Amino acid sequence: MGRDLVLFRKGNDEVRAFVNAGGIVRSGKGDHVNIKMPNGLLITIPVSGDVKIGLLKAAVKKAGMTEEEFVKFL
Repeated sequence: MGRDLVLFRKGNDEVRAFVNAGGIVRSGKGDHVNIKMPNGLLITIPVSGDVKIGLLKAAVKKAGMTEEEFVKFL
């Protein structure tokens, strides 16, 4: 499968995936974006630069998804 969470990804790609999963983009501070997920929790992702694997895994878990479900939205 060409895509997995092991690779570093740009923040814009991650934001787009969370929006495809039902999230709503809200403004954040600086280069960060807040995404309100359907479960009511806010996820904060930096849009500039790469998102490291630890932050990404924590955000996916907070969104209530598995890694496999998240990869489908990339």
